[in-house]
Amino acid sequence: MSRVSCPPEHLRAVRSFVRRRGRLTAAQQRNLDTLWGRYGLETNAGRLDLDAVFGRQRAVWLEIGFGSGDFLANLAATHPEVDMLGIDVHLAGVGSLLGRLQAEACRNVRLFCADAVEVLQVCIAKHALERVYVLFPDPWPKLRHHKRRLIQPEFVTLLEEKLAVGGQLYLATDWADYAAQMMAVLSEAHGWRNLAGAGNYSPRLPERALTRFETRGLNLGHGVWDLHFVREEKPEVKTP
Repeated sequence: MSRVSCPPEHLRAVRSFVRRRGRLTAAQQRNLDTLWGRYGLETNAGRLDLDAVFGRQRAVWLEIGFGSGDFLANLAATHPEVDMLGIDVHLAGVGSLLGRLQAEACRNVRLFCADAVEVLQVCIAKHALERVYVLFPDPWPKLRHHKRRLIQPEFVTLLEEKLAVGGQLYLATDWADYAAQMMAVLSEAHGWRNLAGAGNYSPRLPERALTRFETRGLNLGHGVWDLHFVREEKPEVKTP
């Protein structure tokens, strides 16, 4: 493909992101032009056979909103036995990560430039994922924008459908009220257990190096809150 175009926005009216149309560097554009065919996936391909995508049968982990891609690339390098999916909507970050994947001869990562909800609904089979990471999603701090936050009951239900039983969800934010919202949504959802104990936040994952967003938050005096939940089998509801 000569240039990457993200899929049309049509599946939901309220979105958790705004696409930034910033200028791409020459290197980012070149990576998009030359490497997307190797690492990129399109939502119009429909439901994916992940074993066929990666050419092997392995556990699949997903990061939603990978930004510059540092965490995803490091995770892929330290876990070559696992296959990784990344979703982001900003071309600059996608272009930068493509270059790193090429430079490191990474074979276990594939990327979407698309809305995470659309990818999960259209492309990912039930129970296909073993881990999902959502690190520092847009906090939409203004009260009138809270409806745009990604971690909402409907989205958690969608994640529960795509994670295997025993699959794990990792969240992090540097906004206190968003952390409280995340905790409330996950704690009230059926089929989830807090691995730190009910109502407790988790320590930072050892493999999660400080991101620039986290560093910025710490410098501003913000706290950082991590959540770690496991997807459990829902108890069977018996009908009379």
